Amino acid sequence: MPSLTLCLLGVLATVACSAPVEPTGSTEPAQYEELTLLLHGVLQLSQALNGVYRTTEKRLTEARHGVDLSGHVLEFLGLEVSQGRDATQELRTNLSEIQMDEDALQAQAEAAAQELAQAGQAQQVLQDGVQRLQTQLRDAWLGHARHELETLKAHSNKQSYLMWVIMGHMQRQKQEMVVQQQWLRQIQERLHAAALPA
Repeated sequence: MPSLTLCLLGVLATVACSAPVEPTGSTEPAQYEELTLLLHGVLQLSQALNGVYRTTEKRLTEARHGVDLSGHVLEFLGLEVSQGRDATQELRTNLSEIQMDEDALQAQAEAAAQELAQAGQAQQVLQDGVQRLQTQLRDAWLGHARHELETLKAHSNKQSYLMWVIMGHMQRQKQEMVVQQQWLRQIQERLHAAALPA
């Protein structure tokens, strides 16, 4: 753009200089003055065009910077989305593992409950035997029956202790399952929140 303006100015200057100079009073000096005015107008036009060129070049540079910045922002957002997908996949994997652990704990709790029921039945049988023996002992104070009674009482006490231990174990398992379920719910809520579109 500036080189075109300079060429135009050079042509006009050549035309102006080559114009013949006539004496004052004829019509030719008026043409020379017109050329001078024309040359002045061309200079003003070239300055205006130069200003427009510089403004346009500045705007283009700013636009290039804006495009570069937008590219960096898009690249960063793409990376964030990729990391979000990886985190969501990892949460899903952890959730599946926790679900498997919870199923295993549930199976253990059911097995312990079954064992406790069997132990309760055995305890009832022992108590019934103790009561029968006590009745027999009251009827006939036999030494052998008394010894058997004491043995059954000891066995019954041992069974009671075992049931107490099993019940404590089941109580701990229930507490662990409650904690595990709360943790699982929290992870499910976070996974659901991460899966929602922003």
